[in-house]
Amino acid sequence: MATIYEKLGNRIRELRKKVGLSQEELAEKAKLDLTSISEIESGLRNPSLKTIHKISLALKAPLKDLLV
Repeated sequence: MATIYEKLGNRIRELRKKVGLSQEELAEKAKLDLTSISEIESGLRNPSLKTIHKISLALKAPLKDLLV
């Protein structure tokens, strides 16, 4: 069973691909480093709410869509 972090990472990856961004492009738009995006998408990092918010803004997706 996937952890909550893996589910969040999978959802971010899904939305990122849907809007046609690479991990590097998302990192730049969210003002985060590439390693952070990679680890979040892999479920290896526990992102803060502030970081999740930055990602949602960069993806132009409501915060709730990342947490589904």
